[in-house]
This record gives sequence, C-alpha cells and structure tokens, in this order.
Amino acid sequence: MAQGASNIDSGDTSWMLVSSLLVLMMTVPGLALFYGGLVKKDNVLATLMQSVAVMALISIVWPMIGYTLAFTEGNGFVGGLDKIMLKDILPETESGTIPETVFVMFQMTFAAITTALLLGSIADRIKFTAVLLFAPLWMIFVYAPVAHWVWGTGGFLGGVGMSDYAGFLGFGTALDFAGGTVVHVNSGIAGLVAALVLGRSIDFGNKESSSNNLVMSVIGTGLLWVGWFGFNAGSALTAGTSAGMAMLVTNTAAAVACVTWIAMELAHKGKASVAGACSGVVAGLVAITPASGFVDFQSSLLIGIAAGGLCYWACTFLKARFKYDDSLDVFGIHGIGGIVGALLTGVLASSAINPAGVGLLEGNTNQLVAQILAVVVTMIYSGIGTFVLLKIVGATVGLRVTPEIEKSGLDVALHGESLPWATATK
Repeated sequence: MAQGASNIDSGDTSWMLVSSLLVLMMTVPGLALFYGGLVKKDNVLATLMQSVAVMALISIVWPMIGYTLAFTEGNGFVGGLDKIMLKDILPETESGTIPETVFVMFQMTFAAITTALLLGSIADRIKFTAVLLFAPLWMIFVYAPVAHWVWGTGGFLGGVGMSDYAGFLGFGTALDFAGGTVVHVNSGIAGLVAALVLGRSIDFGNKESSSNNLVMSVIGTGLLWVGWFGFNAGSALTAGTSAGMAMLVTNTAAAVACVTWIAMELAHKGKASVAGACSGVVAGLVAITPASGFVDFQSSLLIGIAAGGLCYWACTFLKARFKYDDSLDVFGIHGIGGIVGALLTGVLASSAINPAGVGLLEGNTNQLVAQILAVVVTMIYSGIGTFVLLKIVGATVGLRVTPEIEKSGLDVALHGESLPWATATK
C-alpha cells in the first residue's frame, strides 16, 4: 500500500454513521417513551428527563474519559489513559475501515443506553440530583471496565488483540457480539441492586394500573426495535454480510419472543396485554444481542422462545416470589434476557455464520463455560460496583425522594412541570 493510503471505506463509514444515530434514538426518544408510558401519570416527565439527562451526561463524559478506559490497551481489567479527552484522535484517524471519531460516537451511544436502562428499576423514586451524580460515575467505574474486558484490546474476557490467549481460567474467550454481558447483564444486575438499595415504592404491590399511557410505550417499543438494528447489525462495524445476518436474526428473535410472551399471558391470565407484548419484543432483542453475529435463523427462533418464556417467568413469578421492587422490570427483561442470550450463544454459535464462534452444539464445551464465567464475573463486579457507588451518592446528595414527593409525583416536585392529563384528574 502506498504511504499515506487510507483504509477508510465510505460504505462502512456510512453504515456506522447511521447505526450511531439509530442507537442514539434508542435512548432518546425510544427508551424515554417506553419507560415514560409505563410509570404513573405524575412521574412521566421525571422519567423522560432521566433518559435525556443521561444521554447528555454520557455524551460529555464518554469522550473525555470513558472511551480511553474501555478501548485503549491498558491491562486486562481496564484501558489506559492514552486517549483521554480524545487525545491524538483526528478526522483521519482510523479504527478498522471507519474513522475513529465514528467508532467513538457509536460506542458512546452504547454507554448511554446502558446507563439509562438501569434507572428503570428505580425511576419512580430516585432523586434527580442522584441521577446526575450516579450516572457518570457508574459509566466510568462499572460500564467502561466491563466493556474493556469484553471488547477492549487486552481485556481478560474477550482477549481482543491477544495472540494465543487461552481465555479467563483457560476456557477460551467469551463471545458477545453486541452487548449481552456488557450492556444487558451489566445494567440488569445494576438495576436489581439499585432497587434493593433504595427499597420498595410506597405503593408496591398495587401497580397493576400504574401504566399511564401505553400508546407512548408502543411508540417507544417501535423506536427500540428499529434502533436495535443499529445496535446489533451495527456491531459488525461494516456494511457487509455479517450485518445482514445480524439484522435478520435480531428481527426474528424479537418477533418470536413477543409471540411467546403473548402465549404465556394467555395461558396464565387469559388475556394478552399490550405492555406484555412490548416487553416480549424487548426481551427478544435483549437475548439475541450477544448472539446476533454468531447464530443462524433457526437458532434465533430458539433464542426468541427462551427469552419470551424465561423473561415472562422472571417478571411474573420470580419478582413476586422475592418481592423486590424492580419498577420497570430491568432485571427481569435485561438481566435475565442478557443471561439467556449469553449462555445460548455458547451453545448455538455456529462457525458457518462466524468462524470465531464455535458453540457447544459443534463440540466446543469450553465456549459455554467461557460464557458462564463472563456472566458470573460481570454480575459480581456490576453488583458490587453499583452498590458502592449508590452508597457514595446516598451519603452526598441522597438517593430517594421523600414519601410525600413519591406519593404526589416526581414531575412537579423535581422539575416544576406537569402534563395536562396528570393534573386534570387530580
């Protein structure tokens, strides 16, 4: 290659620019609307504001320090500071076949939605000042290291860039195409810990009719569904065959999980709810995420069935059994769905789809063990890290609103605003 020749491909760059926009859309307005429609009518604006604020905060903090901690070569646990404040990243700086600036943006959207996701477990009772402090801290100290373990150069779970690396405890490297462990197990466990630390809502046990606007949630589900193609197909980092297969299996798993959830509700309750159908879609999207670059159409059907069934069980039976107040089922959908997807990746990964993925069905027992180890390590670290950060935030600005504010609603108390339909019925 001639000196100064560029590896940047315009087609790949175009696709990754679009993918970055799609994933950004998943947080605002996608997740904001999905969550906003599920909370009480006087908590809608506060819930929307959480997603907006997190998107803005992470957009600042990620390029300042998050990116370098996740994606530079430091050690097995965390990246170095070589690219703090995006040092030495210029317009022509390459990351594979795309500009590194585009890769920074793409990964920033992942960091943002992961942080916003976990807040759904406590959306109805956390202080806004606590969100402003906790979100960037969690991204820096929990999300960035986990991302480095799996996707960063030299991370001990993914082994990226490490030749002849035998993997954590010698069982090979973990597979996570688009964020099963990094995004969903991570945020799911963090959400569960947050729910336990803050305690139950004052109206816990009487939330059957808390959803204020399911039309809003359906719109949010649609935006998440479309945005997820940027999430999964975009993780191919190229506009090629891998992206095409990832898009196909992503859509299939979402649809199958939705139908499975509907069937479970019909069998269990005699009625299929709109909220349940939307939850089924998201459960399927979550579970296919780590597998989307490693499995075929038939396997995506199995992943969708498992996601719909097990996430329904977690949200309906597991939650009732242990009585934890995960307000918007972050653990039930993202935690359980992420675990299901990560483990099934270890079973169903096919070398015909991706030579890097050889699962249990092709005789590689170690791959399933590597997936289990990745899930367990992520759960332990995320759980402990989240607990510590919540305690620090609680000791400074406090975590939970007063019972009076929680009962009257967060919108007016925290933001001085309310929706017309919220005040009209009071």
